[in-house]
Amino acid sequence: MLRRNIRLRREYLYRKSLEGKERLLYEKKRKIKEALQEGKPIPTELRNEEAALRQEIDLEDENTAIPRSHIDDEYANATERDPKILLTTSRDPSAPLTQFVKELKFVFPNAQRMNRGGQVISEIIETCRAHEFTDVVLVHEHRGVPDGLIICHLPFGPTAYFGLLNVVTRHDIKDRKSIGTMPEAYPHLILDNFKSKLGERTANILKHLFPVPKADTKRIITFANQSDYISFRHHIYEKQGGPKSLELKEIGPRFELRLYQIKLGTVDQSEAQIEWVIRPYMNTSKKRKFLGD
Repeated sequence: MLRRNIRLRREYLYRKSLEGKERLLYEKKRKIKEALQEGKPIPTELRNEEAALRQEIDLEDENTAIPRSHIDDEYANATERDPKILLTTSRDPSAPLTQFVKELKFVFPNAQRMNRGGQVISEIIETCRAHEFTDVVLVHEHRGVPDGLIICHLPFGPTAYFGLLNVVTRHDIKDRKSIGTMPEAYPHLILDNFKSKLGERTANILKHLFPVPKADTKRIITFANQSDYISFRHHIYEKQGGPKSLELKEIGPRFELRLYQIKLGTVDQSEAQIEWVIRPYMNTSKKRKFLGD
């Protein structure tokens, strides 16, 4: 199993190393296409390669015309089967953190919760790969307050690091009748205001934690971005007075997420390339937003 993982990782890194060459070739073919469509002469630097490039253009279809990136490969097989998620915590979790993770188990369909014990991260990742888990979610705390969430996609990444703020669990709400029971149906997703390239990347990581729902499910999960803070809300709706009358009920938990790093590898790979990280000077640029408007 270890040798197979090493081989697969090498193949992945090799494909990733070819991206620059494929992008350069794509730009050359794009220039020739534009010249032919507009009736202009072929650029002088491409005249020696024109015959070979035109032959390649003739053989392309809609799937091969645009080069794929390693980001496409990460979630290439995500639609073939439902996500399978492992939920765990930092070592020796407090009671509030344990309760929060218990509630997250019902938020993410097909999730399994594991007591961390004395296991190290590399052992957890290897075990999850062997049992075909698609994601590992780690929740951290500071003095009994959940303050960090790590989402690691398997087998090769990416890994997104989020700060957790303003966590309110169902357990904290005293009036149990008002929030009702937690349904386990696959939820509809609302991803609001993830408009930048980094925002689309973040939305892609979050949405692949959830399987495709049925059309008539009444459970809704919302990730709403405002000023780079992602608000998580969990609702169900009921049609009390017919199709034009909807009653929306929040069933919890609720929390805010703040993205601070995306790594092109799994959480156990300290040498993995960093795709994006927030820097200290970025906090002072109040008007600049990274995920959306």
